[in-house]
Amino acid sequence: MCGIAGHIGHEESGRSQEVVLNGLARLEYRGYDSAGVALASPGKLDIIREVGKLANLRDAINEATPGPALAAIGHTRWATHGRPSVANAHPHATEDGRLALVHNGIIENAGALRARLRQEGHHFSSDTDTEVVVHLLGRAAADPAITPWDGPIGALEGEALANAQKLFAAMRHVAATLHGTFTLLAVSADAPGVIIAARRSSPLVIGLGEGENFLGSDALAFVEHTSDALEIGQDHFVAVTADSVTVVDEDGAEVTPKRFTVEYSSERATKDGWSTFMEKEIHEQPRGVADTIAQRLDAHGMLSLDEVRIPEHVLRSIDKVIIIGCGTASYAGQVARYAIEHWCRIPVEVELAHEFRYRDPVVTEKTLVVAISQSGETMDTIMAIRHAREQGAKVVAIVNTPGSTISRESDAVLLTHAGPEIAVASTKAFTSQVAATFILGLYLAQVRGNKYADEIADYLDKLGEIPGKIAQVLERGDAVREAARTMADTTSVIYLGRHVGYPVAMEGALKLKEICYIHAEGFAAGELKHGPIALVDEGQPVIIVVPTPRRPELHAKVISNIQEVRARGAHTIVVAEDGDTAVDQHAEVVFRVPAAPTLYAPLLAVVPLQLFACELASAKGLDVDQPRNLAKSVTVE
Repeated sequence: MCGIAGHIGHEESGRSQEVVLNGLARLEYRGYDSAGVALASPGKLDIIREVGKLANLRDAINEATPGPALAAIGHTRWATHGRPSVANAHPHATEDGRLALVHNGIIENAGALRARLRQEGHHFSSDTDTEVVVHLLGRAAADPAITPWDGPIGALEGEALANAQKLFAAMRHVAATLHGTFTLLAVSADAPGVIIAARRSSPLVIGLGEGENFLGSDALAFVEHTSDALEIGQDHFVAVTADSVTVVDEDGAEVTPKRFTVEYSSERATKDGWSTFMEKEIHEQPRGVADTIAQRLDAHGMLSLDEVRIPEHVLRSIDKVIIIGCGTASYAGQVARYAIEHWCRIPVEVELAHEFRYRDPVVTEKTLVVAISQSGETMDTIMAIRHAREQGAKVVAIVNTPGSTISRESDAVLLTHAGPEIAVASTKAFTSQVAATFILGLYLAQVRGNKYADEIADYLDKLGEIPGKIAQVLERGDAVREAARTMADTTSVIYLGRHVGYPVAMEGALKLKEICYIHAEGFAAGELKHGPIALVDEGQPVIIVVPTPRRPELHAKVISNIQEVRARGAHTIVVAEDGDTAVDQHAEVVFRVPAAPTLYAPLLAVVPLQLFACELASAKGLDVDQPRNLAKSVTVE
């Protein structure tokens, strides 16, 4: 949800300030209600905070004229503890103003810690859990009973080194008292040549530069400066100087973090001439799907994943697959269920990650859990896979972010290659996730012997045709946009689908809720007569995803559903395959998509629904990329 950015260099300049502000701007997609920075120079710490957009913070900085700094940390806040206000905005500081901290996550025992600190005479100026942490950190840094870390920290010497070593040890000491999730970044006027950080169940990556280093909750915070990065592990602590990165575990032992290359350029995180990120990302789907399915065959012509630490004999013994995700990722999982069951003849369940561990699910060592998450940092999904692994299950991660928590904590990884998705409402993430689940399904069929090699090759060939067909759907987008503009006053939309069209209907409804603030529901078409048809009256818009005529047993039933709602006055909008003339007499509007195998049809049918929602939100004058109350990556439970 919140965004964190940090920078440190050799010379005092305005670069740290600008790098951090630009990094926060690239993380705006996460959603926020306030923002702030802390600028550290020898003997001085400037903290500037503002409510609202980053433009307000820039104005406040210009007015404050803080001067050059060696290091800077910044934060965009999405309110959890305390309402949006300047007082609650990050960074927070100790009462003497010499130590500042930013924080992503939630400290669950903040109330008890605050009460204890108040008894000791501490005064608080905010309602946040973060201010509790910075008070604890300041107290620990001044406590002679806490032994400083005894290793080198970059090129720091003398008093600066001693202060940095003490702050490093203090961060470890404080983290041990905290319950919950956090990424913490701290700077001090007494050790301005270092940024101290800590991570537990909340994202943190380090960017490596020449004579400077970067920190971020997402590599987007620094991708314009470097693609060379480090993964920071669970309960690890970091001391970053201009020329070094020191990482230790919770016992203080040095560890070597995994190095990785950020695969996307900064240009992919810009609008590049499009009016919104969402529209751009909808049009990037041919590339995203193509890149996700590309180069999946090894030298022997066998399908492979990006990382596999599960022996094949274990995969052959699997007797159940559970797919977990939230929101759009869960609908991608619903599509995957049809494919994996069809290809592998193994039962598949799809669970909402936030419900999974609380219902006492039946999970054994023969269960394969598939975790789907765009960011790889969705906290509900992280907690679900931890529960599954405690029960002995193996976990496959489908994520868009290499080095993310979910990918590190899983037994196998399948990366989507959609590039950064900035708009809060997922579009290219969905289609890339669906494509990735098809690769996983065929991989399992290969390992388990459910399909012959020539059958798998045929499925892959047909999947390889899908990106070009998505491009055809996009070329027909004007008709979809025109229909959306005529419905700017619509207050409710019903979506219907059957078989793989059902999760597409739910995903289409979610897009409308997210960015248009319209009541929308996706129903299984067969459920219509069991209740939802009571919602249909004169003029009610109903969008129907029609199966291919090559599945007549499904097609005829959905045509009957269209007739039923139209007989009750519904305004029918149909997504149908090219050449399906049977829908024409029953629909006011038809969105055409190219013919495709039944299982692959969602990759095409969802695209006009995305375009429809995007254009309708624009017609209503709404913020398409940053809808109200929503954040891109939900990193708290």
